[in-house]
Amino acid sequence: MEYRALITSEEGKSFTNKIENRDISSLGENDTLIKVKFSSLNYKDALSASGNKGVTRNYPHTPGIDAAGIIEETSSTKFKPGEEVIVTGYDLGMNTFGGFGEYIRVPDNWIVRKPENLSLSESMAFGTAGLTAGLCLRKLLLHGLKPEDGEVFVTGVTGGVGIISLMLLNKLGFNVSAITGKMDQADLLYNLGAKKIIDRNDLDTELISPLQKPIYVGGIDAVGGRILSNLICSTHQRAAIACCGMVGGLSLDTSIFPFILRGLSLFGVDSAESLLSVKEEVWENFSSSWKLESIDENIKNISLDELPEEIEKILKGEQIGRVRIEYDW
Repeated sequence: MEYRALITSEEGKSFTNKIENRDISSLGENDTLIKVKFSSLNYKDALSASGNKGVTRNYPHTPGIDAAGIIEETSSTKFKPGEEVIVTGYDLGMNTFGGFGEYIRVPDNWIVRKPENLSLSESMAFGTAGLTAGLCLRKLLLHGLKPEDGEVFVTGVTGGVGIISLMLLNKLGFNVSAITGKMDQADLLYNLGAKKIIDRNDLDTELISPLQKPIYVGGIDAVGGRILSNLICSTHQRAAIACCGMVGGLSLDTSIFPFILRGLSLFGVDSAESLLSVKEEVWENFSSSWKLESIDENIKNISLDELPEEIEKILKGEQIGRVRIEYDW
């Protein structure tokens, strides 16, 4: 049986992305075959699609670290055909053919059963970006952070993680400052719940001071680099920051003072390899106490054929919000 997929191929020193027909047998021998209904576009997908060998070792390959669909066949005792499921992270879309194809074949210990009060389309409005935002929020709440404690921040706030972090924190009643390099998106950010908008250029500098005026009781950082370095030094006593990104730089040149004088906690978050039980907890929250009724209003829906163009946009830093791929079954 054939299916359609985006195939990234290595041709000499360059890489191409084309929609091709493939045989189901090319998906390997994992125990569960899933008919994909929706996927979503993430920066890691764009890296895989551009030939980044740190993400994907061998080509030709189908990227797509997210997939939501229906189990077609399985030898697993945990699931049965016809069940609606979600797969994010692990090796999907990296070295295992991913969600940019109409079918995936994965092991059962990568699969989350879709919560009852969440549709497949809503799940891919969240995708890995939303899951990462949820994991960051979970860290802050377990730390004890509460809305009445004071102001929190979100960086990279027009990207996938940032925009959902803003929506989730606003949903729970937090006073959120949105830090962005896209000041032309101010109206969008205010509509999504930002109380203040800060130009990232004000923070993207050498360390301003090792111990700055305390402003934030917590935050979700999706960029890293000098912006995070300065934000660390602008925190209140016993603040907490969840860090999950590096688009602003790989290094962290900051001060030890906020950690030893203010008791700051800095949490690292990696959604791909999170425990399945923790992923299940976050997906359940998305269907209940963290449910975002307006999640579909901020999603760009595309077909598989439109995907190569959107990959180019995200590589150029032109993507705003989330992009969801819908398969025409």
